[in-house]
Amino acid sequence: MRVGQGEFQYEVIADWAQLPPGWTFGWIPAVAVDSQNRVYVYSRSAHPMMVFDDQGHFLTSWGDEILRDAHGIYIDQSDQIYCTERLTHCVHKFNTSGELQWTLGSPGVPRPPGVPFNKPTDLAVAPDGCLFVSDGYGNAKVHKFSPEGQLLQSWGEPGHGPGQFDLVHSVWVDSHSRVYVCDRENNRIQIFDTDGHYLTEWSGFLRPETLWFDHDETLYLAEVGHRISILNRDGDVLAQWGEAGPLPYQFVAYPHGIWGDYRGDLYVSEVGAAGQLKKFVRQ
Repeated sequence: MRVGQGEFQYEVIADWAQLPPGWTFGWIPAVAVDSQNRVYVYSRSAHPMMVFDDQGHFLTSWGDEILRDAHGIYIDQSDQIYCTERLTHCVHKFNTSGELQWTLGSPGVPRPPGVPFNKPTDLAVAPDGCLFVSDGYGNAKVHKFSPEGQLLQSWGEPGHGPGQFDLVHSVWVDSHSRVYVCDRENNRIQIFDTDGHYLTEWSGFLRPETLWFDHDETLYLAEVGHRISILNRDGDVLAQWGEAGPLPYQFVAYPHGIWGDYRGDLYVSEVGAAGQLKKFVRQ
């Protein structure tokens, strides 16, 4: 069955990834694609980072001794891979070989209110190399770091008004240095400049989980409410689909991870049930 509308229509491949014999996925909070079209599947399993080609053939795995609680993943233009760990309160940076480059935060140590990190959720890199981390389950903050990892500022507090958050769950920075933040339980995306000044917000989402922008800066959004939304940078909806159910075009649990490749195909992963990873092939 085809999903989507207009220029954004897709055929669904539900059983896309071919695992090694005896291996399984757990919940899959995050998925991302590098410049070579390699797909990184970040799951809560014995093999937390598995890498596949775009046909679903298994290539390698890594991170078994470091990664403990998958949540967010980001791959920058140099194919550096940032893994945000929720319950271990840190972000790890790896190269494509799985070699650890650095760790931001204190693994296993939740920090006091307002201080990074307490159950962080995601990371994005700005055009100037600064790092933005959504610190969402234990804090209600977005933290800005220098490219070298020095904390520059933080903003946000619990609540429902501008600049306040009720579970800050994902972050992205566009080419104009606008910071998009999934304010999940407030059902909105808030937009800031890189100094944390509130600009505007888009409301009416079904608990927005995770953002991904393509090279044209079209915005792709995974929502807890069994939905995928595709938006332009003005917040206009270009396509939407999704419903709960066991069929290939439906979502068994909750869409959580989303990323695309250079062909325009999408990969969507779910939490709430093990092994849910779909590929949406653009038509």
